[in-house]
Amino acid sequence: MVDRTSSQESTTPLRGRLLLLAAAVLWSTSGLLVKCEPMQAIALEHRGPLVACYRVLFAALVIVPFIRWREIRFSLALIGMALSYASMNILYVTALTRTTAAAAIFLQYTSTAWAYLFGVLLLGERGDRGSRVALIFAMCGIAWIIFSEWNGDQLTGNLLALASGLSYSGVVIGLRALRGEQAAWLVFVNSLVAGLVLLPWVLTFDVTITPVQWTVIAGLGIFQMGVPYLLFALGLRYVQASEAALLTLLEAVLNPIWVWLVLSEVAPISTWAGGLLILAGLVVRYTLFAPRRDVV
Repeated sequence: MVDRTSSQESTTPLRGRLLLLAAAVLWSTSGLLVKCEPMQAIALEHRGPLVACYRVLFAALVIVPFIRWREIRFSLALIGMALSYASMNILYVTALTRTTAAAAIFLQYTSTAWAYLFGVLLLGERGDRGSRVALIFAMCGIAWIIFSEWNGDQLTGNLLALASGLSYSGVVIGLRALRGEQAAWLVFVNSLVAGLVLLPWVLTFDVTITPVQWTVIAGLGIFQMGVPYLLFALGLRYVQASEAALLTLLEAVLNPIWVWLVLSEVAPISTWAGGLLILAGLVVRYTLFAPRRDVV
C-alpha cells in the first residue's frame, strides 16, 4: 500500500525547487534586455530610474487578474518587504547601466549570505550542513569576481550592485515570512510600491520613449519581473529562504551567458571561474549533502 501522505511530502519541496529554478531562468534575461540596442539609446542618467520604474508598473499590471481582493491583508512585514523591493529595483537596474551584467548580477547575489543569516536569526530556520557548504562555495565564487573586476571605471556600478544585494535579501526574507499570504498580492504590492516611489521623479525626465523601447520595458516587467516573482513567492512556500537564495544563484550564472551569446558583451575569465564555483556548490548541495527528508 502506497503512503500518499509521505509521497506528497516528498514532492512538495521538489515542486518548490522547480518553481524557484523557473524564476531564476526568467530573471536571468535582465542583462540581455536592459543592455539591448533600443535601451542603450536612452541617456545614461535617465536609463536606470526610467526602466526601474516602468518595468515594475508593468509587472504590477500583469499580476492584477490573479489577486483575490477579498482576502488581502496588510501588515508591517508587508511594508518592510515592499520598501526592500523598491530599493533593490532601482539599485540593481542602475548598477546594470554602470557596470557589466556579470558584475552586477554576481554582486547582487551577495544577498545569498544575508538571506541565510536573516533566515536563521529572524525566521528561526535551521540551515543544514549542505546549504552551509554550498554557501561557502558561492561566497568564494562571488568574492573571486569582486576582487578580479573591481576597478575605477565600474566602481559606482559595483557599489550599487552590492547595496542591491542587501535589499534583495530583505525581499527573500519578507516573501518567506509572508508565505501564508497570496503570492500574487505580495508581488503586486512590491511592484506597485517600487513603481510609485520612482514615478514622480521619472515624469520629470525630458525623454521620449519609442514603441520598441516600450515593448522591451513591458517585456522586462511581465516576463522578467512579474511572472518570475510570482513563481518565486510560490516556491518559497515549500523551500526555506536559505535554500531558495542558493537555487536562484542560477540566475547569476545564466545572466552573463545570455548577454555574451546575444550582445557579445564578453565577461572576463574570472567571471566564469566564479560561476563554476557557484555551480559546484549547488551540485555538492544536491548530491553529497542531499537530505533524506526535506524540512519546510
